[in-house]
Order: sequence, then structure tokens, then C-alpha cells
Amino acid sequence: MNATAVASPPEVVVEIADFAVAAGDSVLVTAGLGSCVALVLHDRTTGIAGLAHILLPAVGTGPTSIHPAKYADTVVPLLLEEMRRHGARGRIVAKLAGGARMFAALLSSGINMGQRNVDATRAALKRAGVLVVAEDVGGEFGRSVRVEAATGTVRVRSLAGGNRDL
Repeated sequence: MNATAVASPPEVVVEIADFAVAAGDSVLVTAGLGSCVALVLHDRTTGIAGLAHILLPAVGTGPTSIHPAKYADTVVPLLLEEMRRHGARGRIVAKLAGGARMFAALLSSGINMGQRNVDATRAALKRAGVLVVAEDVGGEFGRSVRVEAATGTVRVRSLAGGNRDL
């Protein structure tokens, strides 16, 4: 008896402080979001999606880096430019996940890097004229994200926060 294998869509893994753009049946994924923010941009007209795994709010909040995808303020224009280079031409919308306050009980400094990352990402999107249409941010738990490029559907997974589609 011959079994027919069902091919799964191509999966593109986005590491910390990196980004990727995909279209068609491709799926973008990132894991290990604590205080980091997953920024998903989607062009409904072309089915082109972008995903960035943001580590810090702005250049200057961490060590000098040549990785513009590391920071909210530099990755937003970079990701938009890359999506347009790949053919995005419609109205691009954003979805956010992550930005947790990890280990809150252990931190006495009061610094909430997760919230700072979320705020910086929202500000960069506002400057670029991109509307945030959905988000799953905050809390004190980590997340993983899976994005279907064609539809822009975002599946947020978390052991503590459950699963959620954006």
C-alpha cells in the first residue's frame, strides 16, 4: 500500500534580532519571545508578510550593533522597504506579540523592557503610517509566533497564556 505524503508549506525561521519576508504558502515562525516583540506586517493585496523578532526598543538602548533588525526604531522602515522590494503594494497592517514582563518578581529596578519594546514598536509603526490591527502583548509569559504569509493569520502560542489567533 502506498501512502501519499502531504507536503507542508515552506517554513522560514526568524531568529532573535532578525527578520524575513515571505509570500504564498510560506510560513514565518519565531520562538522564545519574552520581553522581545514579534512584529508581523502584512499586505492583504499581495499576500506578502514580514516578521521581525525585536530585541530592544531603540538604537542606543543596548550594545552597538550592525543589526538594524535588533531595534524597533530601525526594523520597521527596513521591513517595510524589504516587503515593497518583494512586491508589496497595498495597505500594510501590523500585528504584535510578546513584550512580556519576564521575571517581574525578581526585578526590583522597575524597568519593564517588554513594555518599552511594545511602546517603541507602536511609535515606529505610527511614524511609518502603519495601523496595528491586532496584538497579544504584555503579561508575564513567553510566546511563539507562526504567520501564514498568504492570509496574514498569526497564531500565538504560549504555555501560560494559551493559544490565540490574531
